[in-house]
Amino acid sequence: MDDPYLWLENIDDQEAIEWVKKQNDDTTAHFQQNPNFSKFYDRCLEILNSDKRIFYPTIRGEYLYNFYKSPENERGIWRRTSCEKYFDNEWEELLDLDKLSEIQKESCVFKGVEGLYPDYQRYMVKLSKGGSDAVVVREYDIEKKSFVKNGFHIPESKTFLSWSDKDTLWVSCHLGGLTKSGYPKTVREWKRGTNLEESTVLFCGEEDDVAVYSAIVHTQQRKYKIILRAQTFYQTQYYIHDKNELQRIDIPLDCKLCGFLQENLLIRLKSQWKPADTSYKSGSILAISFAEFMQGSRDFDIIFSPGDNETVTSMELTQNLIIINKLKNVRSELWCYDLRTRKLQQIATPEYGSIHLVSSDDLRDRFFYTYSGFLTPPTLYLFEDYHIRKARQLPHFFPNDNLQVQQFMAASEDGTQIPYFVVCAKDVTYDGSNPTLIKAYGGFEVSLYPYYLGIIGSCWLERGGVYVIANIRGGGEFGPQWHRAAIKENKQRSFDDLFSVTQDIINKNLSTPKHIGIIGGSNGGLLVACAFTQRPELYNAVICQVPILDMKRYHKLLAGASWVAEYGNPDLEEEWSYIKKYSPYHNLSADKKYPLVFIHTSTKDDRVHPGHARKMTAKMQKMNHSVYYYENLEGGHAGATTHQQQSFISALLYTYLWEKLQS
Repeated sequence: MDDPYLWLENIDDQEAIEWVKKQNDDTTAHFQQNPNFSKFYDRCLEILNSDKRIFYPTIRGEYLYNFYKSPENERGIWRRTSCEKYFDNEWEELLDLDKLSEIQKESCVFKGVEGLYPDYQRYMVKLSKGGSDAVVVREYDIEKKSFVKNGFHIPESKTFLSWSDKDTLWVSCHLGGLTKSGYPKTVREWKRGTNLEESTVLFCGEEDDVAVYSAIVHTQQRKYKIILRAQTFYQTQYYIHDKNELQRIDIPLDCKLCGFLQENLLIRLKSQWKPADTSYKSGSILAISFAEFMQGSRDFDIIFSPGDNETVTSMELTQNLIIINKLKNVRSELWCYDLRTRKLQQIATPEYGSIHLVSSDDLRDRFFYTYSGFLTPPTLYLFEDYHIRKARQLPHFFPNDNLQVQQFMAASEDGTQIPYFVVCAKDVTYDGSNPTLIKAYGGFEVSLYPYYLGIIGSCWLERGGVYVIANIRGGGEFGPQWHRAAIKENKQRSFDDLFSVTQDIINKNLSTPKHIGIIGGSNGGLLVACAFTQRPELYNAVICQVPILDMKRYHKLLAGASWVAEYGNPDLEEEWSYIKKYSPYHNLSADKKYPLVFIHTSTKDDRVHPGHARKMTAKMQKMNHSVYYYENLEGGHAGATTHQQQSFISALLYTYLWEKLQS
C-alpha cells in the first residue's frame, strides 16, 4: 500500500518545510499565550546559563579542556587551563564558535576534537552545520590559536579519524562509499601534503556493515593501530595493523575491546566465553598481555566479574589503574584495579546515587568523576594517586527538603520484576490526583539511573509533580541479558514493562490515567508511541521526541539500517510479522481515542529521520486526532544546539504537561 505521506521524508523540500513551519506556528501560538510558558523559559535559561554550573574538564597532556556556553557566547567557546588554574576558574580561550559562525555565515556547532598525542599541540576540530552528526573537520594549531593554512581538511561527512603521527591521519569518511547505515566503509591512511582522494585504503568493509573506522591508541609503551569493522550494532571485528600487516584480534564478535593499558589488552564480555580451559562470565572485564594473546595465550586475568543485579556502565584508564563504574541494583559504585598490586578495591562514594566518569589521564594516575542523585546536585571530584579532592559542586536549583526518592518493583506481563524510581513530596497524598511524569527508554543496552533534576525539579517537582524513571528491559541496568530479553521478536516486553510500572502507580493510588504522562526520545520515542497506540487509556500526556515510528521503512532512512540487530529486518516476512504488531505508524486507528500527543524532532537530525515524526503527525491529523508538533530547524539528534533553543523547547513541553495533567 502506498504511503501518502512519503513526501514529508524530503527533509529540505520546500513544501515539506512549509508544512513544518505551519505546525510550529500553530503549536507555539497555543503555548506562548499560557503565562507559564515565559516562566518556564526564563527559569530553564537561568539554570543552563548559571555561572555556578560545573565546567566539566577533559584531560589532554598537561592541560584541561572545556567547551563553555554563556549568554554572551550561545554557540560556545572551546578553551583550556592547567589543573591548578582550573580550581581558580582561569581559562585560555582557543576557539569562539559564535565568531566563527559569523565569519562563515552559517551555524557552526562544536562536535569535539581529536588531539595529537603526546603534546596535543595540534587538533582536528569537528564542526557541524546546525547540529547534525555529519561534520566538517579542520586542523587547528593550539599555539597559534588558528586553523592551519593548507592543513588537513575533511569536507562534510560522518567522519571518524585518528592521528597516527603529526603528518599522518587515519580517516573514515565519505570516500570509498557508505554502508546502508550511512557510515563509512573504508579506513584510509592520509599523508600530509597529499590529496585525501589519493590516500591509501587500508581496509574496506561491506555495504551491509554498520561502519568501518579506526582507533589509534597511544600508550607510554607502544602505539596500537586498530581497525574496527562493525558488522552489526552489537557485533564488531577488531584488527591490529602492525608492520604493514593486518591481523584479526580473535575475540568474540559481541565482545567490546575496552582499550590497552601498558602492554595489556582489556575486553568486556557480552556473552559467556570459554576460549580454552576457563569459562568467563558474561559482563566480565578481562586483561591479558597483548603480545601473549596474539601468540595464542588465553590465560586472562579477571578484573571484574558481575554478581547478581550488577553491571559495568563505563570504564576509564589511567597510567596504572582501571577505573570501573558499576551499577548494583541501579545504584552506582566506583572501583579501581591497580596493575601494580593486581587488586580491585572500592573507592568510597556516597550511597544511592549515580557516578559519572568524566575524564582520565593516561600519563598519571588521576581522573575526574561526579556523584549526584535525584535531589543531590552533582559534585565533581579529582582522584589523584588515591587522594580525592572536591573540584566543583553545582548549587541546588530547587528546594528538596520536602522531597523523597523511593524505589519500587512492578511485576511485568511475564512475571519479571521491573524496578522503578519515584521522586515526589514526602507528604504526597495517595488520592490518585498527582500529576505524574514517567520516563523510560528500554533499548540498545542504555541504562537510566538517578541523576540531578535541575530543570525537572524546578519546572515539575517544585510545583507538586511526581517524577518516575522506569528501568525496563531492553536497557542495560542489569547487564547484557537484561537488554537481550527485549530485542527483535521480544521487543513487546519493553512496552509491557512500561505498562506494568504505570499500572503499579495506579494501584498504589499515587496517580490515575487522567494525571499520568510519559516521555521518551529516539528509541524512547518509539516506546511512548507504542504505549499510546496500544494502551491509550493509561495516559493523558505523551511527549514523543526525535522518534522512530515507521518500522516498515526505518532501516531505509539515514542510520536506520544499523538498528536491524535491535528491531529486526522488516524486509523479511518472518521478522515483519512481529514488527508490524507494534509499529506505531501502522497501528494508528481512526476509531481509537488517543491522548493529545506532543511530537518533537529536528530538521537537522541525520540519525533518526525527522520524516518519522512528520508522517506520524500528518497521519494522525488526517484521522482527526489532535496533535502538537514542533520541529527545531537545527539541533540534530539532541534536538537543540543552544541554551536558548533548549529552554524554548523545555518551556513548550512543561507548559503542555501542566495543561494536560494538572487537576
